[in-house]
Amino acid sequence: MTSPWQRTAAGANLLGDDGRLGVTIFEEMTALAVRTGAINLGQGFPDEDGPAEMKEAARRAIAEGSNQYAPGKGLPVLRHAIAEHQSRFYGLEPDPEAEVVVTTGATEGIAAAVLALAEPGDEVITFEPFYDSYGAMIGLAGANHVTVPLHAPRFQPDLRELEAAFGPRTRLVILNNPHNPTGAVFGRDVLERVVELAARHDAVIVTDEVYEHLVFGEPHIPVATLPGAAERTLTISSAGKTFSFTGWKIGWVTGPEELVARVRTVKQFTTYSSGTPFQAAVALGLGLPDEFFAGAAASLRRKRDILADGLRRAGLTVYLPDGTYFITADTAAIGFDDALDLARRLPELVGVAAIPVSVFCHDEGAKRTRSLLRFAFCKREDVLDDAAARLARLGGLV
Repeated sequence: MTSPWQRTAAGANLLGDDGRLGVTIFEEMTALAVRTGAINLGQGFPDEDGPAEMKEAARRAIAEGSNQYAPGKGLPVLRHAIAEHQSRFYGLEPDPEAEVVVTTGATEGIAAAVLALAEPGDEVITFEPFYDSYGAMIGLAGANHVTVPLHAPRFQPDLRELEAAFGPRTRLVILNNPHNPTGAVFGRDVLERVVELAARHDAVIVTDEVYEHLVFGEPHIPVATLPGAAERTLTISSAGKTFSFTGWKIGWVTGPEELVARVRTVKQFTTYSSGTPFQAAVALGLGLPDEFFAGAAASLRRKRDILADGLRRAGLTVYLPDGTYFITADTAAIGFDDALDLARRLPELVGVAAIPVSVFCHDEGAKRTRSLLRFAFCKREDVLDDAAARLARLGGLV
């Protein structure tokens, strides 16, 4: 019998065919990069730390003894800072006492939401490709994972396909916007359609907005700000992407009191408490001036363009992202229909590592995305200059 872990995503390889724990493609690419000395653009985390004042705040908290369990729902200073952030940027007014919970990264927030709200026989909808933990958590909950394909070049869904995915068993919609791995930012029409369909089918929307400040065009639209959405939406974000402190694992969930309480109940039996000395530091970060947030996005946009130039010079078809720090390229343009095979060769060919998009899909989705590679551009500009120069040689080598 196939376990839920084996049903997560085509390339995740969480279990081998013999049922033993396998090696993920992410680990495989990292090992290849280490062995060959390649620049690892498969890793989705920055190679520079975030604001110095946040690091100092964390050091100060450790020195002053903030090293034991925080309250299960998070330190009051951080819960209030999260509520103020939602008000400052989006006009939302969550109650920091009842409608905010601090989690061990956004990943725990996603896990707790799915485990709290989905049961065996329920259906959970995501776009495809999808961040790999969605599939894993849906499988662990015993629910059925229904996907809606995203279509190049802008990786938006077909609204008719979106509507067809909903049914009487739809319990949750997990919406990742801005979207990993494609870098898409969904239009208002898509977001409003999700809200309309969720309301029609009495489904809860779980919206993963960890890249909310990393957008390069129109401002981010939180789903909870749309008419009819707030009462059925759990919004998830974290400090890792915005502040380049992915290792701190401080995330949060905001939303209606009853839904947040259910998430908090699951968290009580997973981690209970999250990164006490980092919480006040993240609270400080959320209060940084607007220039910080605008500057982070502007810096990433420059980095995106450096890498995009190298990929184009390699002969690849480049799908320029509107958000996140990932860029997708189609390898079919240089005669490679199998991006997984190319990903395994790339470190030795040109000294760069990437991740095939097919690993973020189920079997049918993997066929549709078979020639796509994802590259991370959250690295120093000099590293990206080097990577772009290496990638530019690719067209002449294959």
